[in-house]
Amino acid sequence: MGRRKLRFSNLYSFSCFKSPATDDHAQIGRKGYSRVVYCNDPDNPDSLQLNYKGNYVSTTKYTAVNFIPKSLFEQFRRVANLYFLVVAFVSFSPLAPYKAVTVLAPLLMVIGVTMVKEAVEDWRRRKQDVEANNRKVKVFGKSHTFTETRWKHLKVGDVVQVDKDEYFPADLLLLSSSYEDGVCYVETMNLDGETNLKLKHALEVTAYLHDEESLKRFKAMIKCEDPNENLYSFIGTLHYNGSQYPLSPQQILLRDSKLKNTDYIYGVVIFTGHDTKVMQNSVDPPSKRSKIERRMDKIIYILFSTLIAISGVGSVIFGIETRRDYEDGKYRRWYLRPDHTTSLYDPQRAPLAAFLHFLTGLMLYGYLIPISLYVSIEIVKVLQSVFINRDQEMYDEESDRPARARTSNLNEELGQVDTVLSDKTGTLTCNSMEFVKCSIAGNAYGRGMTEVERALLQRKSGKPVVEADDSCNDLNDMGKSVKGFNFRDERLMKGCWIHEQDSDRIRMFFRALALCNTAVPEEDKESHCVFYEAESPDEAAFVVAAREMGFELYERTQMTISLHELDPGSGRRVDRVYKLLNVLEFSSSRKRMSVVVRSMENQLLLLSKGADSVMFERLSEHGRAFEAETKEHIKRYAEAGLRTLVVAYRVLDETEYCNWEAEFTKAKTAETADRDVLVDELADKIENGLVLLGATAVEDKLQKGVPECINKLSQAGINIWVLTGDKMETAINIGYACSLLRQGMKQITITLDLPDIDALEKRGDKEGASKASLESVSKQINEGKFQMTSAKASSTELSLVIDGKSLGYALDKKLEMSFLELALSCASVICCRSTPKHKALVTRLVKTRTGKMTLAIGDGANDVGMLQEADIGVGISGAEGMQAVMASDYAIAQFRFLERLLLVHGHWCYRRIAMMICYFFYKNIAFGFTLFWYEAYTSFSGQPAYNDWYMSFYNVFFTSLPVIALGVFDQDVSARLCLKVQAIIKFPLSINSLASTSSLCNHCELNALNT
Repeated sequence: MGRRKLRFSNLYSFSCFKSPATDDHAQIGRKGYSRVVYCNDPDNPDSLQLNYKGNYVSTTKYTAVNFIPKSLFEQFRRVANLYFLVVAFVSFSPLAPYKAVTVLAPLLMVIGVTMVKEAVEDWRRRKQDVEANNRKVKVFGKSHTFTETRWKHLKVGDVVQVDKDEYFPADLLLLSSSYEDGVCYVETMNLDGETNLKLKHALEVTAYLHDEESLKRFKAMIKCEDPNENLYSFIGTLHYNGSQYPLSPQQILLRDSKLKNTDYIYGVVIFTGHDTKVMQNSVDPPSKRSKIERRMDKIIYILFSTLIAISGVGSVIFGIETRRDYEDGKYRRWYLRPDHTTSLYDPQRAPLAAFLHFLTGLMLYGYLIPISLYVSIEIVKVLQSVFINRDQEMYDEESDRPARARTSNLNEELGQVDTVLSDKTGTLTCNSMEFVKCSIAGNAYGRGMTEVERALLQRKSGKPVVEADDSCNDLNDMGKSVKGFNFRDERLMKGCWIHEQDSDRIRMFFRALALCNTAVPEEDKESHCVFYEAESPDEAAFVVAAREMGFELYERTQMTISLHELDPGSGRRVDRVYKLLNVLEFSSSRKRMSVVVRSMENQLLLLSKGADSVMFERLSEHGRAFEAETKEHIKRYAEAGLRTLVVAYRVLDETEYCNWEAEFTKAKTAETADRDVLVDELADKIENGLVLLGATAVEDKLQKGVPECINKLSQAGINIWVLTGDKMETAINIGYACSLLRQGMKQITITLDLPDIDALEKRGDKEGASKASLESVSKQINEGKFQMTSAKASSTELSLVIDGKSLGYALDKKLEMSFLELALSCASVICCRSTPKHKALVTRLVKTRTGKMTLAIGDGANDVGMLQEADIGVGISGAEGMQAVMASDYAIAQFRFLERLLLVHGHWCYRRIAMMICYFFYKNIAFGFTLFWYEAYTSFSGQPAYNDWYMSFYNVFFTSLPVIALGVFDQDVSARLCLKVQAIIKFPLSINSLASTSSLCNHCELNALNT
């Protein structure tokens, strides 16, 4: 396919190649909009004065210069380490009861081991940085040719060439591409988690830059906004050849996004390194510390108090005994030679001697504080993480991805999780769309049941539902499975649709699916099979479905789309070429997409597909023949958890189209601020009087084992919340399919889909609508709380379903506590139409207001805020990029592995760490009090009962390994029993007492009795 001949600017109505000037561009030159870029002009004196950052990127915590001071600061933030540091310094004085080296050596070893661990982890991050910084890119140099250089050497203003399937090395202004008009396709999976391709386009004024000769003469200046974190906006102006051209996000290519379906692009570097938008978004993750560690600090403070108390008792007794050694000019204990002594033992200055003895006691009884506790716990946690990483039961063969503990600090927290907050698409589901059903000419096609349908039928009948056995025969007849296509119906398959009564409408239906898209066909060089690069998984499924039905899209050129079509007359496939005249793109506001094509019979066709909410109102009077049947099918598909689109067409009159095309072209090229409005109005004008063809239904399947996993977690007393962007009907049915909503549950629904509020919004009364919405949500929450009271009396489980609009009001300061009280009383909560901000706010509300452990799990960039806000973040390494994984504490390949992560590893790690801490403190208390007991028989002389090195090695070596072994290997029950008897996990969840102070006292008492 000759890409240089493609010219999409004639087609894409909402992607015009000259950005309209807006009020925002008037801010150029003001504060926040002061950046100036001299393009392809490195010797410009003004350019040399600009001191912009280089393109070197570092994500490490330390540098070679600050590693030692910063790491030491981190270590001595721990109270115990700071205490032993002070003791180490004081041990060089005569006050020390033992040699200084016996204190200093263990301290240095403990600090050293921890610093080495920090250094290794930071070195791994540095290796990733080195790999990224040393990637190669082609730069247009002073010799007026492209030469390869490393990413880190790029400068602002450089002109670069990026080839197909390469990542952009910095934030670039798109100048031109292998397409003549500067169009390119970009995959932004690393930025926003979306796998669909984005269309970018250059300004017309730079689209001609296709060779080194034209680039040689190119000199320009860009004035734009300063570096910021907003991925979806850009304000700037290109000054070129004496004219100014407004810039928009459509001309900006962001670092770490990938060039797709385009041979190459030329671009100018605008932002480099840490100024790029992706790096501006990469904030340091919040420091997460486990509750056991915080409780451990409290226990250490108690031991400090004990240490001070027994040192105080010893010093008082020592002072009294010392004063009695000299009475009436006589020495009582003459053999101690009190007449030849220092201030450490001076009967005539007993108070001073007592104070100095107090300081000696603080060092002598310092073995109450376990110096190796922190490092031992870190060793144990690292080893526990190794077991998690190597657990074969959490390895996904299909994706070849094991579980990965990205931090070892929170292992024991996995056993205390109270609430799981989960994304849906890609987390509970596969995020892989399959064409499963359709409605054509009022007839429903597609047999078999989806998982949601089976759950729906089971809910109504109360019995398990199994599909008919003949479904397997259908699959065998179809041959090998096709990605994106899971349709079974002998009436349409293998060309049988030509025998149907409405074969003409069926042909037009699948022809519309094959033509009404922006998919680009690509041929696999090895298998010679055609696959499609589409802007969304849904669109790819439609094109594949059309191909399987005999309408294969095999080529797209500048102005044509070529299909292999099944001819009903001959029963053979024939080549048909359609002239592509216009593409009216899909957008969230339009909710539809249309194309205008001319057939080989010179017939003008408008083919359109879109949401039912906007399509049915655009049908003509004679085009509604089977509207009622189609609406019924769409309702049934939505109840089955399927995504639906309505397909329609219209035959255009030649004169009407020519008049419309003239107006449309004029609107597209207008430079007025209301250009987009004019284009939208003209699109509405032609997208009317449509004839209904039918509707499509695609399925995003549940991941394997999701219902069983959710059921097990619920039985273990863990609350499950799902935060999804789906419609309420779809979310509810998905909830039943994955066992989030169960039989016998009483459902509380909060929604603002009410006639009164809709009427206020249509009148434009925003203030009135907002007030009415707040009152309505408050009323519905109160009604839900009343239902909660009655449900408690009857021991009925509750579920809460709330839409995104209502959720925004429920999170208001006035209502958030009432909403939270209601939500916490429910076993399951589903928040529909949730934005990323909603997800993060809900997570924060649950975490801060309840004080209980929260775990968030997601797979996309839109889940990052939720993962970082939760106590524990779990990323799914699925199809939506690695942003969620990079922001998570643990990464798993499938949602079902969460069951084993929490119920097995969480239970084991929590119990092991808790028992280990209790045993650690017990052995140190036992050892410390033997010294105190010895002191009582030696008049509290401050002399140690043991050899110096023995006391040091007691903590660090002699008693550490058994405790570490306990923390790594101890199992109270097997993994099988953990999964089988979920009540086991409830014990630490409900009382959280294993590492409590009372538990420590009981542990010490029990061991003392045994001893």
